[in-house]
Amino acid sequence: MSKCKKQTKETQRLIKLSRLFRKDVLKTVMTSSEGHLGASFSCIEILTTLYFNIMKIDPLRPKWADRDRFIMSKGHASYAQYVVMARRGFFPVDLLETINQKDTIFGGHPDRDKVPGVEASTGSLGHGLAIGVGMALASKRDRKAGRVFILLGDGECQEGSVWEAAMFASANCLDNLIAIVDANSMQAIGRVDDIIPMEPFAKKWEAFGWSVCEVDGHNCDELMDKLSNLPLTLKAPTAIIARTIKGKGVSYMENEIMWHARATTEEEFTRAMIELNYDI
Repeated sequence: MSKCKKQTKETQRLIKLSRLFRKDVLKTVMTSSEGHLGASFSCIEILTTLYFNIMKIDPLRPKWADRDRFIMSKGHASYAQYVVMARRGFFPVDLLETINQKDTIFGGHPDRDKVPGVEASTGSLGHGLAIGVGMALASKRDRKAGRVFILLGDGECQEGSVWEAAMFASANCLDNLIAIVDANSMQAIGRVDDIIPMEPFAKKWEAFGWSVCEVDGHNCDELMDKLSNLPLTLKAPTAIIARTIKGKGVSYMENEIMWHARATTEEEFTRAMIELNYDI
């Protein structure tokens, strides 16, 4: 885990929660015999900060009209979202044990018609930002206070639909829209730079009319600082490029492409649990 500089009580709380959520994700993948551990582990601090510190939400009223909305555009990291939402109170934590079983509400990708609090069914990459743009535009026109947060992968940003949505968002001055890119530098079959390089990444977003910043996606203080001061620029959508490590938290998973989509063996599970055995 990255250590946050200030180590405030809130920072310490988010760090402890993030460590717990990695354990939860690992157990869930082991139980279901499937899942995307690498992609889930890289975005844990981002989700924890959003759901437990930043977003205006009410788990008892998931359809509250003035809520902030979150879209997991990189839908293969759904296990991380399920775990964080369960711990936030959207549904019982014990229900996660039903993943990959008959009649479960939890699929390999999030389903808005089954899972309370899920705003969009995702999985086909490149769609989440466009959905979020529509939500943000509707919110503006209805004079609603809620913001829209979308989590994308950096490999996902190779999709042309991402940049069409980005152009539309800036043209419509959607400063209630925040795109967070989980930039772990890897995708399903290799490193992003070896497939379609995205750098200079920040300048691309800026060229499309967005206000942009970069953060350490595992640093709770940096995430809170940027996410607590939105929009970065009035009348412009915000892009936050969060530099992360795929498989963060388990040494033998970090930056290893094999952990894009793979369950653990019993031996691997035990080893990972030992590494994640923090005091909660």
